[in-house]
Amino acid sequence: MTILKTSYNRRSFLKTTTVAGGGLMIGFSWLASCQSNPEATLTMPKEWFDINGFLKIGENGLVTIMSPNPEIGQNVKTSMPMIVAEELDVDWNNVLVEQAPLNTAIFTRQLAGGSQSIRQGWEGLRMAGAAARQMLIQAAANAWRVSADEITTEAGILIHEGSGKKAGFGEMASAAAQIPIPEEVKLKEKNDFKIIGTSRKNVDGLKIVTGKPLYGLDYKREGMLYAMVAHPPAFGLKLKSFDASQAKVMPGIKDVFTIQSYTAETNKNAFDATAFTDLVVVAGNSTWEVMNAKKALKLEWEPIKDYIDVFSGYAPGTFIEKNMPAGSESTSSHKALMAEYGIKPGKVVRKDGNPEAAFKKAVKIIERTYTAPFLAHNTMEPMNFFAHVTADKAELVGPIQTPEFLEQSVASRLGMPLDKIDIQMTRMGGGFGRRLYGHFGVEAAVISQKLNAPVKLVYTRENDMSYGIYRPSYHAYYRAGLDKDGKLVAFHVRAGGIPESPLFENRFPAGAVDNYLAESWAIDSNISIGAFRAPRSNFIAGAEQSFLDEVAEAAGKDPIQFRIDLMNRAKNNPVGENNDYDAARYAGVLELVREKSDWDKRDKKGRGVAAYFCHNSYVAHVLDLEMESGKPVVKNVTCAVDCGIVVNPIAATNLTEGGIVDGIGCALYSGLTFKDGTPEQKNFDTYRMIRHAEAPKNIDVHFVKSDVDPTGLGEPPFPPIMGALANALYKATGKRFYDQPFFANQDILG
Repeated sequence: MTILKTSYNRRSFLKTTTVAGGGLMIGFSWLASCQSNPEATLTMPKEWFDINGFLKIGENGLVTIMSPNPEIGQNVKTSMPMIVAEELDVDWNNVLVEQAPLNTAIFTRQLAGGSQSIRQGWEGLRMAGAAARQMLIQAAANAWRVSADEITTEAGILIHEGSGKKAGFGEMASAAAQIPIPEEVKLKEKNDFKIIGTSRKNVDGLKIVTGKPLYGLDYKREGMLYAMVAHPPAFGLKLKSFDASQAKVMPGIKDVFTIQSYTAETNKNAFDATAFTDLVVVAGNSTWEVMNAKKALKLEWEPIKDYIDVFSGYAPGTFIEKNMPAGSESTSSHKALMAEYGIKPGKVVRKDGNPEAAFKKAVKIIERTYTAPFLAHNTMEPMNFFAHVTADKAELVGPIQTPEFLEQSVASRLGMPLDKIDIQMTRMGGGFGRRLYGHFGVEAAVISQKLNAPVKLVYTRENDMSYGIYRPSYHAYYRAGLDKDGKLVAFHVRAGGIPESPLFENRFPAGAVDNYLAESWAIDSNISIGAFRAPRSNFIAGAEQSFLDEVAEAAGKDPIQFRIDLMNRAKNNPVGENNDYDAARYAGVLELVREKSDWDKRDKKGRGVAAYFCHNSYVAHVLDLEMESGKPVVKNVTCAVDCGIVVNPIAATNLTEGGIVDGIGCALYSGLTFKDGTPEQKNFDTYRMIRHAEAPKNIDVHFVKSDVDPTGLGEPPFPPIMGALANALYKATGKRFYDQPFFANQDILG
């Protein structure tokens, strides 16, 4: 049994009190990244805490669990409270879930990103439920004058078998509120879980399908105005002048003016990336009236000069500098630059053995190059944020993945103390990294302050797609050397992009090859980029897994067995000490997907395999497709996932399926190109996304049975599907696909 010490101060267990009508309310600042150890008692850090939430028990036994992290569709609003409810030992049918507001005095890491919500909250969430359960037990023991060790719980009922006494949690909640926080708590054995590991429906599901207001776009306030912004049409330009005389007299328009979303005095953090800070704002009574007035603006732009954008780093006292060059960039020049950088030496970031000598001795050498374009996030819910700024406070409501960072930015930009900034989180209609970057929330606050009125800022699709925060454009060169027996004796990867490199130098096959070389490079750009679902992995996984298939074919080996053999080498006799994956778990998902897909028994035509490790989890796919009228039709995807303990299987399956569909669409169709700094795709008539009919006809998801604490899941299924798709296309057509999107111009309007 795991025992946790609850050494605490004001920040760990903030409040224990009766609530109106009698009951128990406990405020927790939930712990991050402390690892359970059945053999030891762990002490909670005194000052640094991560995931947070409130637990309330009413006198009638109804339990309300606050879900602290933003809900972006990954279903943490269901899964995180499930963990608390498990250790509390309450009937899930008696649980209500509410979205917690941003509260930096109590909570930390209220963030949706990096597939870390469950992983980092796991132990603290369990402790929250276990502590409340123990306090209820002690309250019952005091009331019944028996030892607490003699009391058990089941589905929200306290039971003393010796006397036959029973009481619901609600009956003891008020008394439990007077019990001191226990010095240590006992967690359940994992094989005793009753809620964790069972499928529970999305707590917002009924509201979503019946159209109840949940999203930022739904939010309204009496007297609220609507606002839209006009920004430069091309990267490398800034506002020079504007004429709003015609727009101002149009129906419903209240004002037209300019703002600086960020000034030189603003303390920008890593999530304040934006290429455009000087904006023209149109405000009025409705989105339609504002959209029409915006079209009547007469705008003049001028070129920017080189500048350096400075952001606060993730660690206190550190800074990030980004070079933003002048000039108008085009996809044609990007491709030429990347091809040039791809053939010359980059920065050596890892070197094992003597790759140069090994390549000279190799009997066979395979060389390939892979590319991918910029991508737009294209969240289905348009970018939006509500703000009401007065002299005393700033109230903001909307869909944001990083509310704490937004709070800091708004406070800095408006010159207000943090305690005067109130941010409420709505459910998000998509994010994928786009809503990590809170400039649109800052813009809403500045606009509201200027108008002295409540405002809803809304982006049109054209606004969003031409505003930046794209997935970067990438390029990777691979080289492999085989000996006379088909053994991989040398491996070389040189990868870069605009404006960042996708390389993870310590990931597979690093550690599995005696002679290994990894080089990295990057090209500065004034196009603003940011995290996109599974940052960097979303390209490099597909390139790596496509290349490994070619190497396996050149070696005359089965592609799954070829990978497993390399992983066995990394497990039994690893090269180097910085390999960031568990080779046994990596091989495990390949073994599972081989079994579940009947890989060894079926014809390989149209079948492709890929596996990848990212966000602490392991995923392998086998994809089956057929070519019909020159178009790929994905018939089936078999997926194996090792993400540790699966909290909510139905939600985990849905999340995996979503990543698979998303990855197939990006690899086949999506891409954003530029001409003289101007994005050439501004809406879905020119930016191709996957359609319902193009999704796989069937997806079969299998999870490795595990007692390892949960790891990431929102992102890991996404990157490897691109490699599996490319390999399946080769098996179906005899042609290798190196440049994404594979079917760029196919049926864009059909």
